[in-house]
Amino acid sequence: MHNIWLIAKREYLERVRTKSFILTTILIPLLMGGGIVVAVLTQGKPDTNSRIAVVSADQQLALDLQTEIESNKDHHYTVDVISPPDASTRTTLDGELANKQLDAYLWIVPAATPGARPTFSYTPRSDRAYGTREDIKAALRSVLIRERLSHQGMVASDVTSLMQPVQLDTTQAGKNDSSTAAYVTVIILFFLMYFVIMLYGMNVARSIIEEKTSRVFEVLLATITSDEIMAGKMLGVGAVGLTQVFIWLGTALLLTGVAAVQAMAGGQLHLSLNASEIIFFFVFFILGFLLYASIAAALGAMTNSEQELQQLNMVLVLPLAACFFAMGVVVSNPNSAVSVILSLIPFMTPLIMYLRISIVAVPVWQIGLSIALMLASIYAVLWVASRIYRVGILMYGKKPNLPEILRWLKYS
Repeated sequence: MHNIWLIAKREYLERVRTKSFILTTILIPLLMGGGIVVAVLTQGKPDTNSRIAVVSADQQLALDLQTEIESNKDHHYTVDVISPPDASTRTTLDGELANKQLDAYLWIVPAATPGARPTFSYTPRSDRAYGTREDIKAALRSVLIRERLSHQGMVASDVTSLMQPVQLDTTQAGKNDSSTAAYVTVIILFFLMYFVIMLYGMNVARSIIEEKTSRVFEVLLATITSDEIMAGKMLGVGAVGLTQVFIWLGTALLLTGVAAVQAMAGGQLHLSLNASEIIFFFVFFILGFLLYASIAAALGAMTNSEQELQQLNMVLVLPLAACFFAMGVVVSNPNSAVSVILSLIPFMTPLIMYLRISIVAVPVWQIGLSIALMLASIYAVLWVASRIYRVGILMYGKKPNLPEILRWLKYS
């Protein structure tokens, strides 16, 4: 155990003193924090004022549409009503579009038969103004529904009351934080776990390749075993990852609790974390790191250069990437059969199970089963990796093939 501690201490101290560790520890929180602050500061602020023209022979319809568009809370619109149009209206509007005096115009053609819906022609100055087009479509839907309800004999006040947006109470039992903040926090931790496991898992493999290249292993193996070297490297590199995560989370919690930062963000910038989420984050982070670091150690022992390692890193990346594709399914229905099965697959458990735990109350037996399956998988992978490692670290020059790797597993 003493030898494992010495290797882990050496790996840890070497990495925390590097410029890359210091820069990433400082820059990543700054970049993420700056992005969040900018997003919060710009949230709810209207875009630059856009000028739109509504052309219709039905003046009342055009005026109702004008009111609906200009009442948009997210964007500022100035709507000009042209009713009725004449022969030169379209030419005039096209000229204003060309001169950038107008951003878009909507041409409404009356229905051919009573009770039918009018036809609409939208002409923007730029095809990229997707948001403006969607706002106009939403306004049209509201106006047409109001008009149809009014024709059915409903009083105007009743129509207005019916068309009001529905307000939902999203406060979860036992929580005072908004659901939006909780969801954002979960997503941030999800991506944090993904990047740290992938980054530091690969660092284990790179460390092995560096020492194989310098022949340091030949000296180390004179005094300690290969299993102790592998265990020390995994613990040391894993401790570096945990250190960085602790610093990032601590900085985030401190900054979001500062009154000045909250005042800058209008009180909207905060992380929603409870004790169980933090505990499960570190539990699954450690289990996930051990699993992927074991694989990375075997890959590092099998390869002789960074180029060869790059060819095999898909073994690490693919299971983690699969979690991204499954993320939408899990978030939309975390208790579905698919979500449960995915969260019990050991290579996906750290990310998917943690995501489920953060969103819904997962049954205790599922959490226990996922941890048990992960521990069994870690033991199996470590058994295989240690046998590949003890032979592979002394193999130079030739890249081993699959039959040769299988022979390594039989060596005692």
